[in-house]
Amino acid sequence: MIPAGDVDVGDVIVLPDANEPVLVNRVCLGQGGLIFTVTSDGTDSPEEERPVKLTAEVRLRRRGRDMTR
Repeated sequence: MIPAGDVDVGDVIVLPDANEPVLVNRVCLGQGGLIFTVTSDGTDSPEEERPVKLTAEVRLRRRGRDMTR
């Protein structure tokens, strides 16, 4: 469970099943979960923003720490 306020705009997080961290640009509460708008954290090649929906079943790590604990 991710309590409100644990992920903010500007945080760098690692999404489930991803190797590289992403930068959070927007956080919204959607139907059935949280919707993050993210971009690549790397400065080499800028990528477009993309929405990522996390449901209650997904675990999120922030800078290597499990946020469910």
